[in-house]
Amino acid sequence: MKLNIAYPTTGCQKVFEIDDDKKLRIFYEKRMAQEVEADALGDEWKGYVLRITGGNDKQGFPMKQGVLTNGRVRLLLSKGHSCYRSRRDGERKRKSVRGCIVDANLSALALIIVKKGEQEIPGLTDTTVPRRLGPKRASKIRKLFNLTKNDDVRKYVIRRKLPEKEGKFTSMTCSNCIFVKFISGDLILNILRFHAQFWMM
Repeated sequence: MKLNIAYPTTGCQKVFEIDDDKKLRIFYEKRMAQEVEADALGDEWKGYVLRITGGNDKQGFPMKQGVLTNGRVRLLLSKGHSCYRSRRDGERKRKSVRGCIVDANLSALALIIVKKGEQEIPGLTDTTVPRRLGPKRASKIRKLFNLTKNDDVRKYVIRRKLPEKEGKFTSMTCSNCIFVKFISGDLILNILRFHAQFWMM
């Protein structure tokens, strides 16, 4: 079974291939969102606590939270349900999903580290992956940089330089940034007043 383990603190994730059923037995008969002590996986996992977040069986069907079985069922799913993306308004479809209880028929199990143990795990807890984009909402940017409501949020938007394409000459460096939502009420009013001048003509 493949164990896809993520560590949200560093932003890293790594896949471990474990074939020994004795080591995997700690996950059997456990539900999604339950926490499991990972001491049985090996000495390097001593003290670690993992939470089960999902998984797939050998045919690729995903686990669904709330389905209290370890087998496969066919459910009528609509918009808003997990394991289904509706193509039209009001569309419903009967889909095969796996229950939320872990058993030996799974091919991959998704886990996150809730509590870190004594030792570092290479590629998972020893390295940090920086976030690609900063927060989008203006209030979250203010909270991140300790700004007041009067400060201009647009100066603090995190920009990311894009790599130059081969064979394309550009005079300016390209960068990518997010569109800030809800900048401030005064700025929106100024924009509306500016556009209102043209509407009145």
